[in-house]
This record gives sequence, C-alpha cells and structure tokens, in this order.
Amino acid sequence: MKLKGVMPALVTPFDAAGKIDFKAFEKLLTKLRADGVSGWVPCGSTGEYNAMTADERASVLKFVAEFANKDELLIAGTNAGSTWEVIEHTRRARALGYGTVLLSAPYYATPAPNELISHYRAVLDAVDVEIVVYNYPPKVGVEVGLEVLDAFVDEPRIIGIKESSGNLLRAIDIRSRFGDRYQVTNGSDDQTLDFYLWGATSWICGPANCMAKACVDLVKTIESGDWIGARDKMQVIYGAMSSLESGKFVQKVKYGCELTGTPVGNGRGPLLPLNEEEKVAFANAMAPVLG
Repeated sequence: MKLKGVMPALVTPFDAAGKIDFKAFEKLLTKLRADGVSGWVPCGSTGEYNAMTADERASVLKFVAEFANKDELLIAGTNAGSTWEVIEHTRRARALGYGTVLLSAPYYATPAPNELISHYRAVLDAVDVEIVVYNYPPKVGVEVGLEVLDAFVDEPRIIGIKESSGNLLRAIDIRSRFGDRYQVTNGSDDQTLDFYLWGATSWICGPANCMAKACVDLVKTIESGDWIGARDKMQVIYGAMSSLESGKFVQKVKYGCELTGTPVGNGRGPLLPLNEEEKVAFANAMAPVLG
C-alpha cells in the first residue's frame, strides 16, 4: 500500500444509550469523503478501541469497509494488550477486507525491544497482512525504537511507521538511518509541517474527524511545494491542534464534530464529556479553522 493524503483516525460514534451509532457514523464518513480524505483508519486510539468488545470492533471494521470506495485506503487498528489477541483482531480484519493494519506496542505490557520484534513477527507469521507500526509512547509506555525498525528492514510487509511521539527528532533519525525504506505517516498533529519536511508522505489524523477540509488543504499545499503557503495554513489550525495535544483528545475531537454539524456522541467511560469551560476554550481554538 502506498500511504498518501489525509486518512482520518476515525472516532466511533455512540448514541445516548452508549451503543455504536451507525447512522451518525455514515453521516460523518460522507462528510469526510466530501472534504477529500484519502482513506479510513477505524479502531485506533481515537476510535476508543480499548473501550469496545471484540464484536463491536469487528462491526465497526465491517461498516467502514462496506462504506469505502475501491480507491480509498483501508487500514484497521487491531491493537490489544497481548500478542494472541492482536492476532485474533488482525485475522478478523483480514477476513473483512483489510490488507493493512496499524499496530502500536501492546498497551500495559511495556515490552522490551526484542519482545516487540517477536510480537510483530508473530503477527506477520499468523496473518497475511501489511503492517504500519505505530510509535505512541505516551499511550503505551514504550517506544518503537530504531532497533525494531532495523530488525524489519528486509521485511516488505512492514511498510511504514506512524509517528505520534511528538518528537521531531524521530522523523529526522528515521530519514537519516533508513532513507525512503519506511513510509512515514504523521501522527504528531501539531508538527505536521515539520514531519512532512523530514519525509512524511501521509497523515493518519484524528483531528480530521472535525477539520478534514483544512487538513486536506494543508497537505495538498505541502505537496504542491508551496511551503510558505503551507506554513500559513498550519498557523490557522495550530491553535486547535495544540489544544488537542494538551489533553482530552478524544473528547475534544468529538466535540469538534458537534461544532461542525456531525455530532458523534460522547466517549465511553472513564472518559467524561468536556465541561462548559472546556467547550468554550476548544470552540475558541477551533474558530480560525471554522472561519
């Protein structure tokens, strides 16, 4: 798979009873398609996969796969707390038509580098998929280190890495060490311009749920070579991106969807909705994006 464009790390809409709201989901996906996204990434951390049952996760993957057009990229989040469970989720995703999965380190386990290498090898041995490894130390407690990428440099099914470390040096180190061997997809939303400068070619983007048009416009401007124009567009969205990175990411993205006319409900516990003060602050941060 060639990773390209803006791929929303999709929220999972819930109704007032806490059930998955597929009508709201369809409305959201329809709007995102109209805004120009290049594909779909369901069941990632923005999608609250950790708060869903295995059957719920499969139902989300099925719904998104059936909605997707043939020219839209599909990447399934299949992460879990153990290797065997990741393999089970990955098998389900593969059966539903996903040829590529997004995998961070298993949460809570904090595997050492050799254990993480063994983990990814086990998934590759068990399921015929491509993997985008996902570096997100703040969430899972460990880094997908360069030694892990070293171990898979000759494995064509490890196609790239989503960088959500918030550390720009990671992008520089990956490009310096591996050249174009790994496709880098940006996940440090407030550093998008910088990551593209250092070799990112796509953006798996949680904020795209509520500001897809602005994100797509930014990436197209970068791809045109207009770096000054891209800087100016990044300045417009930076306040919202910075707010998202400061905490309550999922709640803010979901409230952002409400602000843009595609409400998706609240997050599942232990996440609580934003209070009124937080809503006002995020609405102010979103104001330049909404015009």
